[in-house]
Amino acid sequence: MADDADVLVEHDASGIATVTLHNPTRRNAVTFAMWCKLAEIFGGFRDRADVRAVILTGSGGNFSAGADISEFPRLRSTPEGIKAYGEAGHAATIAIRDLPQPTLAAVPGYGVGGGCGLALACDFRVGDETTRMGIPAAKRGIVYSVLDSQNLLRTVGLPRAKLVLYSARLFPLHACRAMGLIDEVGEDGALAAARRLAQELAACAPLSQRGAKLTLEALAREDVPARMGEIMAAQKRAADSEDYREATASFIEKRRPVFRGR
Repeated sequence: MADDADVLVEHDASGIATVTLHNPTRRNAVTFAMWCKLAEIFGGFRDRADVRAVILTGSGGNFSAGADISEFPRLRSTPEGIKAYGEAGHAATIAIRDLPQPTLAAVPGYGVGGGCGLALACDFRVGDETTRMGIPAAKRGIVYSVLDSQNLLRTVGLPRAKLVLYSARLFPLHACRAMGLIDEVGEDGALAAARRLAQELAACAPLSQRGAKLTLEALAREDVPARMGEIMAAQKRAADSEDYREATASFIEKRRPVFRGR
């Protein structure tokens, strides 16, 4: 485990990386330094064939209560400071959203504000009976960012996105599941359930998953023509790969395939 005090990174033998927000006395409120570290950590995963899936979670029974507002008087008191802080949060969110590998947010307890935004940047969100999610922008007198609003909109749809942002409610697990904020629920905890799903994903062909993510994201953002070259290259790489041949051989031999991402 790599321990940088407020963001912990752990790798297991199956290729699953777990990134843990570690500021438990403040319900894992994300500091400026943590935003910067998240961008660096997820950016570093992009080209690692040994990282097959990534779980983002929090310590101490909560995912994250959002940005650490106690820093705002010091770091967001000038236009330059506000700009730098916003850029750090944007970079972290983009690094998570655009990671080629599958990403899962394990959301115990509070996943609120910027914490909810981080969860929305992941491919999947896994909760448990303690999960509470929401975006209190309407109680903070702020307008939520375009990037985070886009991630919310494509996850829950327009009417529910409006409800989340207009009401500033904290939604319990059943409401989160109903609107699509949570995809799966773990009776034994969000992290345990996220690990099971990550293990299932890690056993599949990485090149197929990367190509699927590239294609689906292009469709969701309506920029398929601009990314068609990348999509076709991903299709060709998968078709020419050892994993493609392994999938065929294992089917014929009636055994479980072993994919290596090449």
